[in-house]
Amino acid sequence: MSSIAFIGLGNMGAPMALNLLKAGHAVTVFDLVPAAVKTLTDAGARAAASADAAVAGVEVVITMLPASRHVEGLYLEHDLLGKIATGTLVIDCSTIAPDAARKVAAAAEARGIPMIDAPVSGGTGGAAAGTLTFIVGGPEQALARARPVLENMGKNIFHAGAAGAGQVAKICNNMLLGILMAGTSEALALGVANDLDPKVLSDIIAKSSGRNWATELYNPWPGVMEHAPASKGYAGGFGVDLMLKDLGLAAEAALDSRASIPLGELARNLYALHSKGGSGRLDFSSIVNLYADDASR
Repeated sequence: MSSIAFIGLGNMGAPMALNLLKAGHAVTVFDLVPAAVKTLTDAGARAAASADAAVAGVEVVITMLPASRHVEGLYLEHDLLGKIATGTLVIDCSTIAPDAARKVAAAAEARGIPMIDAPVSGGTGGAAAGTLTFIVGGPEQALARARPVLENMGKNIFHAGAAGAGQVAKICNNMLLGILMAGTSEALALGVANDLDPKVLSDIIAKSSGRNWATELYNPWPGVMEHAPASKGYAGGFGVDLMLKDLGLAAEAALDSRASIPLGELARNLYALHSKGGSGRLDFSSIVNLYADDASR
């Protein structure tokens, strides 16, 4: 078992840290929200007064932060790397811009600190169940060290390539997810507008050529799937503003590489419109309400 510092105990970070505790690791936690820290200390974690204190003397440092500016701010501007002992493994599970991941990884390498970017897929449900997918960028040797720790939080681990590659793959995946959810919502709304039962239509699509993750596991129409956020007022899950952030990262990556993403840009505009309408904190499947005003009633 390892001694681990876990920084960032939000909707994803907290259940991930809990799974590390359940696996028997010694976990020290830090977050700016005291209630989040208490949840972990109640489960057996040790609280640190600061991020600097959290990383003192540990074998592994894991961060799960909201955006690129937070990751760069912590590791570079605050210089957390300067407080981490040489040889300590660093795993950043945040979803950030690939260039930001490469910048921090290069600074870590210069200090003799092995680092991987390991953004996740699977949502809050996967984080709680320990079934996340880790999409890793960085040296193979660092991934080999990280694998036993990652396996306590997820069931799928992919090595996408060098530093930043994990972020690129995650952005591609989430761009497609946003497109699929918007398209599925549009199709269901069209069917309901023409007097079809949304569950019957969803069953048809799930067994036909339009089948996708949304129709099979995360249906956006209320009442179709009991455990989906759509049937719980779109509470929890993966927020609209988080999807909007990831679609923005895809747009930035497309500009940098001169790639064309017309559907990705359209999806970004749809989620931006939805967020501005006051739905930013709802699950991203609530995009269906752009097409059907009565979907959530």
